Amino acid sequence: MEVEKNASPHTLRAYKKDLDEFAAFVKKDPASVDLYDIRGFVAAQSKQGLAKSSVMRRLSTVKAFFNYLASIGAVTANPTRLVPSPKVPKHLPNFLSKDDVFTMMEKAEGIGFTAARNKAILELFYSSGLRVSELAGADMESINLKQAMVKVRGKGKKERIVPIGSYALGALKTYLVERLLVKEDSARPRISKDPAALFINTSGERLSDRYIRRIVVKFARMTGVEGAVGPHTLRHTFATHLLHSGADLRVIQELLGHASLSTTQKYTHLDIQHLMDVYEKCHPLAEA
Repeated sequence: MEVEKNASPHTLRAYKKDLDEFAAFVKKDPASVDLYDIRGFVAAQSKQGLAKSSVMRRLSTVKAFFNYLASIGAVTANPTRLVPSPKVPKHLPNFLSKDDVFTMMEKAEGIGFTAARNKAILELFYSSGLRVSELAGADMESINLKQAMVKVRGKGKKERIVPIGSYALGALKTYLVERLLVKEDSARPRISKDPAALFINTSGERLSDRYIRRIVVKFARMTGVEGAVGPHTLRHTFATHLLHSGADLRVIQELLGHASLSTTQKYTHLDIQHLMDVYEKCHPLAEA
């Protein structure tokens, strides 16, 4: 997974956890595992009340594991081949309205390092549709202010270059000035722990995914947004607003870094709903 598929550390941890649970359940050598063991594991996971998506992910992990064992000849037969994956209901991604986005950005206005950093994070999420791992992993050299571009490392460690909008660019410039001032302020800890990191705290430590998520949730709540919300909500919002404005699906795919167009096509469902909403509000006979 790490060497051949360039899986992220987060993915590797998730796969290891899944396999540990499977091993604890079957208590057998892999060569002795049969079809009934696999089915029993899936049934046990479902009885625990796990979401179908979680059950499917764990089954996918086990399938990948036995596919690998079969490929190297460690097992003579793959017991997962005849186990169907449970059907997972498709959920449309949540996204914010334009008014909510503008209000959120206004709430993030402020003076000083922390305010400038938080505003730059929110603006960059909405401007470029980055994943939280991509934004957290961005370095100083990832940003090209002159060309208004950001280079990020996405899933499978694939790099892509994404444009930065004018508002996000302005917020980033302000933040970088504040970042420099914090570094030169002798009353504060000097930034030295991770000098390459783009987004840091006042001690110079790179912001974690979890910390950035808390920032997004904080300003979403201040805006009045309820329900599940996080960095991925702003990514969905970025894609949805582009589609509403007439952007080509292929362009959105490239900007989001999706390997398959089918992953991007979920936004077309949102666009159809948007068209229906506009129709019902504007057509004089829509409610007749």
